[in-house]
Amino acid sequence: MPAFDGFLDLPPRAPKPRTSGLTHVMDKGLNLREIEGMFDTAGAYVDIVKLGWGTSYVTNNLEKKIALYRSFETPVVCGGTLFEAVYAKGKLDEFKQWLVDQRFAHVEISDGTIEIPRERKLELIDDFARDFTVLSEVGSKDSDVVFAPYEWVQWIKEELEAGAWKVITEAREGGTAGIFRKDGDMRTGLIDEIAHEIDFHDLVWEAPTKASQAWFITHFGSEVNLGNIPPEEVIPLETLRLGLRGDTLKEILLGNEQPAPS
Repeated sequence: MPAFDGFLDLPPRAPKPRTSGLTHVMDKGLNLREIEGMFDTAGAYVDIVKLGWGTSYVTNNLEKKIALYRSFETPVVCGGTLFEAVYAKGKLDEFKQWLVDQRFAHVEISDGTIEIPRERKLELIDDFARDFTVLSEVGSKDSDVVFAPYEWVQWIKEELEAGAWKVITEAREGGTAGIFRKDGDMRTGLIDEIAHEIDFHDLVWEAPTKASQAWFITHFGSEVNLGNIPPEEVIPLETLRLGLRGDTLKEILLGNEQPAPS
């Protein structure tokens, strides 16, 4: 954990492995030196790493990357788009064996691009959950597709019941779909309705922008699970969680109290 001596009385943060306040990092093609650098500087705050969309399938040194992440005791998961490609090509058995061969313990199951019938998606979650830790994802990658809040809630509940460890709320890596509008504005009403019905420990909110990260933290607290975090934003995000950035200082560190006189 960090080297500070605690004189600021920061909000408590559990050490890894955490069960809440997860930071889910997006690896879009980091090399081994970049991974080492990230963990040298920010490893205490990286809880799970996603190898974005289908990048894992075309990475030359995948075995070495996974071994390096494992050495840092950090789980790795492939992006959901790879799963959708596998589903569309009818290669589920081959995919399972590939995950085993590459020593993946986690898998993401999504339907943000390819339409998968609801019952079939739930069957797949149940099936994969027997051998892997499943993160499922709800929401479309198409910014023009809008689902009603009750649909989000129903689908999240179903996927948790089917065996998903966490359900990820779609936002894309740029924050332009799913829980975001195409112009980047957050669908805060939708988020509140989901959070009202679902235990926030069971959710990972994709929040690739500083503004969205700050909003989630001031709205739900430091222990909210946030995903699609760029590697270079891991430490900035932790400062938001601890109130060490202007966006959250008053709400998180000071608790909206007046600063103490010096």
